[in-house]
Amino acid sequence: YGGALKAAILIQQWFRRYMARLEIRRRYTWSIFQSIEYAGEQDQLQVSSIVLLFFTVLSLPDLISHVLDPNNDFMNEEAKLAKYEKIEVPDSYAGPRLSFPLTVVHTNALLSGFKQQQTLHPRYVLQLLHETKKFLKHMPNIIHLSTTYTRQITVCGDLHGKLDDLLLIFYKNGLPSDENPYLFNGDFVDRGKKSMEIIIILFAFLLVYPNNMHLNRGNHEDYIMNLRYGFTKEVMQKYKTHGREILQLLQDVFSFLPIATIIDNKVLIVHGGISDFTDLDVLASIERHKFKSALRLPKLNTDDSPDKGKKRVQFFSQCIGVGGLNKIQTTFQSNGFLPSSNNCSSFHTKQCKPCYSKEKDVMTTGDEHHPPSQTLFNPSAILEVPFLDSGINFVAEEPIREELEWKQIVDLLWSDPKNQNGCIPNSFRGGGCYFGPDVTLRLLKKYNLQLLIRSHECKQDGYELCHDGKVITIFSASNYYEEGSNRGAYIKLGPDLVPRFFQYQVSKYTRRLTIQQSVTAAEGSALKSLREKLYAHKTDLIAAFKDCDKNNTGRISTSDWASAVESVLHLDLPWRTLRSRLVKLGPDGNVDYLSCFEDLQIERSIKEVTPCLMETLYRYRTDLEIIFNIIDKDHSGLISIEEFRQTWKLFSSHLHIPIDDEAIDDLARSIDYNKDGSIDFNEFLEAFRVVHKLDSKEN
Repeated sequence: YGGALKAAILIQQWFRRYMARLEIRRRYTWSIFQSIEYAGEQDQLQVSSIVLLFFTVLSLPDLISHVLDPNNDFMNEEAKLAKYEKIEVPDSYAGPRLSFPLTVVHTNALLSGFKQQQTLHPRYVLQLLHETKKFLKHMPNIIHLSTTYTRQITVCGDLHGKLDDLLLIFYKNGLPSDENPYLFNGDFVDRGKKSMEIIIILFAFLLVYPNNMHLNRGNHEDYIMNLRYGFTKEVMQKYKTHGREILQLLQDVFSFLPIATIIDNKVLIVHGGISDFTDLDVLASIERHKFKSALRLPKLNTDDSPDKGKKRVQFFSQCIGVGGLNKIQTTFQSNGFLPSSNNCSSFHTKQCKPCYSKEKDVMTTGDEHHPPSQTLFNPSAILEVPFLDSGINFVAEEPIREELEWKQIVDLLWSDPKNQNGCIPNSFRGGGCYFGPDVTLRLLKKYNLQLLIRSHECKQDGYELCHDGKVITIFSASNYYEEGSNRGAYIKLGPDLVPRFFQYQVSKYTRRLTIQQSVTAAEGSALKSLREKLYAHKTDLIAAFKDCDKNNTGRISTSDWASAVESVLHLDLPWRTLRSRLVKLGPDGNVDYLSCFEDLQIERSIKEVTPCLMETLYRYRTDLEIIFNIIDKDHSGLISIEEFRQTWKLFSSHLHIPIDDEAIDDLARSIDYNKDGSIDFNEFLEAFRVVHKLDSKEN
């Protein structure tokens, strides 16, 4: 038996090494996906500041009122409903038909129709959203549920437009009913392609079972987030004629969603998390619908006093740091977007008292005929990224209640738990905070709670426990990053309040992938995204590499390479481990640092664009697309050359991108292919798509 035993031991050792290598690959793949996702959220917070500055400062007419801000629509609710009812549904329409009040027959029709890839007619969408808004208006900020009347409550996390996951949950766990209550904990939309179908189903069940279907708001139930992560685009593609109406109504619906739920007075459920400022009594009393976006400060009312306006500016200045406000103002003055400080030395002087125009969401100085260049800069209408960071030490000046309430909501929607005690700004996401076990225990003790359930973070197993089991993260979108990247999960809570976890994974394959196949597929996708990230910062990376390459050999040590990459990308990844997958080694064992760009190229170049500008446009293409989609009111894909110039001028100024104005003019003229003064922006974006040359050869 000696030989057989030795063979068994060798096989066991080999298998353990094999599984260990797979686990290393799985972990760094996960780190890549998560780091790039959070970096994108930081970019979103930055570009949201630019978007709001863009419209506030340039006073572009008829844009925010139609796309970003529905407050100027004064039509009453009855008139709106009558308008929706007049929308004709043709006889040729073969999709689900709704009549109100809804019944189980209608929810079954919706489920069946969406399984057959049907789209609900815009008339029914608008009517459904109208009824949902009317219902949510009467809901409290914090819902209180009890397991006394039902044996169990099912809690689901992020779905992010993945309809197949929702349908699988219903298949495994049963449809919502009086005997089978559900709570969905936010982030129903964005990223996935079926966000509209998901919210239609959820809202329909909400109306049919108002006491047993419950929805919390997530950080993606936010119109500014939707601009970047796909939901706005999805709505406009599916409902071209009525898309804008649907989006405006959705802003209201999202703002009326409850922000927290408490089960049996013992389990608190919020989307993101908490901070050391979280006060459930304050959260229960605020007017939540005022906060259309967690990425935007509440508006200053037209009748606010000068002193209140001054306090808002002081509060804003404290939150963005010393000199931050002056830096932004100076940037815009130097580029001709604002009058010099000599023209308006104070925000609270009589001639500079801020007020809002009733016709469009822009600041004026009281003179209706001021040209855009004379529009007063309104710091209270914009958001600088550091403002979302928690843990700020406020000075004695009392902030306005609205700002404090807003900060409470930001922390609730954006925060993440950490293992270390304390509460610090969530610099990785760029918003909310990291809260430690001590913060969790204080809040649970203060309100006599046992458990905090939250979502907001993708977990490989669909759920995760931390803070000694006092905090549970639940995430219901399987394959979030890539096929096989993670499972989805949901929780069932009974009267004993012991959470029971149920996992699943949607698969497009009839045969389940092996662990090796799953890891390899996810790893390939992650490395592809990471290489594109490297390419987008090529100039900065090469400069950092050359600082380490004093003799211009083209090679540096692995340690220097890893440090240089991290100093530019700030992704906090295990670069030494990833080195073999990203770059080649020279004969001397050092890294050939230019090899990390060998497999990448811009698919189609424009001769008028310099390599530096090409790289910059590629890096910020998503941010530019957000702004251009706002400018493109009819979603034709065309914008004027002048709008292109103004957008880029402001964009480059705010991000301190040293691009010559003449280069932008040359670019604008070169992509106006038919010389009609308009730019096809979709074609423009396609000109800056990175291609992986090895992939092209394989195909």
